[in-house]
Amino acid sequence: MERKVRCIAIDDEPLALEVIEKFCCRMGGIELHTYSDPDEGMAAIKQSPPDIAFLDIEMADVSGLDIAAKLPAGTCFIFTTAYLDYALEGFNLDAVDYLHKPFAYSRFEIAFAKALRRIEHSRQDASVTAVPRSIVLKQEYNNVTIPLDDILYVEAMEGYSKIFRESGGCIVSRIILKNVGSMLPEGEFVRIHRSYIVSRNKIHSFNRSAVRLLTGTVLPVGRQYASGIIALLS
Repeated sequence: MERKVRCIAIDDEPLALEVIEKFCCRMGGIELHTYSDPDEGMAAIKQSPPDIAFLDIEMADVSGLDIAAKLPAGTCFIFTTAYLDYALEGFNLDAVDYLHKPFAYSRFEIAFAKALRRIEHSRQDASVTAVPRSIVLKQEYNNVTIPLDDILYVEAMEGYSKIFRESGGCIVSRIILKNVGSMLPEGEFVRIHRSYIVSRNKIHSFNRSAVRLLTGTVLPVGRQYASGIIALLS
C-alpha cells in the first residue's frame, strides 16, 4: 500500500482550512491535519514533521513567515494568503509556492505537484550521497548483505575471504582481501596483517604484535603494519 503524503495546514481562518481540506480530499492520497491555533500547529510539526506544510502568513498572533523559518530542515511548505505583499519574502525562505486566496483547485494542484517534485528530488539526492552501511558479498550462489556494524574482522584465505560476524558465524566469499578492504569505509576498518582487516570499533586492546578484540579473539599484527597500527590507534 502506497504511503499517503502527510500534510499540516495552519490558518487562523476556519473557512480557509475547510478549502484546503476539501481540495486534499478531492486529490486523494493525502493525510491532512489542520490547526487554527499556530502554536498547536507548530507543536505538531515539531513532534512529527510533515511532508508538506500549508501556512497562512497574516495571522492574529504570529506570522507564517516566522513559522516557516522555524520548520525542520527539508520540510516543504506552501504559503496560502490573501496578501501579495509577502511574495518576495516567502520565496526568500525557499517556499515551494505561494497561493493567493481565493485560489482554485487547479492552482492548488499545480502547487502540490511542485512540492511532490521537490520531495522526490530531495530523496534522490539523499540516496546518491548516503554512505552505505552494509556490503554485499556472494557466498556460493547467493548474495549476502552484511551490516558494517556486524563485521568483527576479515581473514584472507586462498583466493577467498572469510568475514567473521559479531552476531555469530562467518561468511566465506570468493573475493580477495584487498577487494573486500576497498568496499569498507576508510577509517572504520584497519589492515593489521597481510591476512587480516579488523573493525576499529571491535578492538579491545593492541600492541606491536597482536590485537585483542572485544570478543576475546586475538589476531597477529604483521611487522610491516606494526608502526602504522600504533600510530593510527594510539
